[in-house]
Amino acid sequence: MLDASDQTQIQRSHGRAMVRFALRAGQMKLIDLAQSGSAKAMLPRVFGPVPEAVFMNTSGGLTGGDSLEYRIQLDAGARLTTTTQTAERAYATNGDSAQVRVKVEVGAGGHLDWLPQETILFEAANVTRKTEINLAEGASALLVESLVLGRHAMGEVLRHARLTDHRMIRRQARPFWAETLRIDPDVLASAASPAILGGAKAMAVIALVAQNAEDAASALRVLPVQDGAEMAISGWNGRCLIRITASDGWPLRAQIIRIITTLRAAPMPRVWQC
Repeated sequence: MLDASDQTQIQRSHGRAMVRFALRAGQMKLIDLAQSGSAKAMLPRVFGPVPEAVFMNTSGGLTGGDSLEYRIQLDAGARLTTTTQTAERAYATNGDSAQVRVKVEVGAGGHLDWLPQETILFEAANVTRKTEINLAEGASALLVESLVLGRHAMGEVLRHARLTDHRMIRRQARPFWAETLRIDPDVLASAASPAILGGAKAMAVIALVAQNAEDAASALRVLPVQDGAEMAISGWNGRCLIRITASDGWPLRAQIIRIITTLRAAPMPRVWQC
């Protein structure tokens, strides 16, 4: 009996959700929607020409062995704003990493805003995430990825959490911008170093890929910076990148909202509760 108890299979969460939009007679139309397991896609009512899709993980978070996949497809000329219903929480695991994949296809002349809310790493979390955005000719995208290291209000200090976060944007099938962020116990042990995180507990990257995106850098440089946050901006050859570090999730979030609303010239999705 004791031997049998060691073979108990722990239930894991698996989810997939997909949306597809197209431009029809001057309006954005939902063409396809599919969802299974813990992943859901909601379509809130919006008062404007650009629809919103809100993805949700109903399992309440991620732990080892879980898998989550979101897919977005925009036909030529279509525009869409996508986000997540709340922050994604990555819980402790003693086993394999949680697997998260975001796959996006944007047709010619289309535009996507991928604006997920923050990921919160708990102590001993282990997550592998891959985000791929493929842009056809004349297509553009704005994305944000933000990360909070532990629950600051509870005094949590991360020592054994792991995250591998790979992002790739391709334009006409060619790599246009890519980066990989890796956090492990060695990085966390050196987090106070100015060359690593300088003591920051939260961070984000915002990327705009579009024709003349580099011109946005000048407008962003004159924005005020939230207390408790630091920001760096670069722009070149159709790319504008903004990197933010912060003492906690709140100043990070406030600065993200300030930047995204400037780039979009529109408010954040309502689920951001801003």
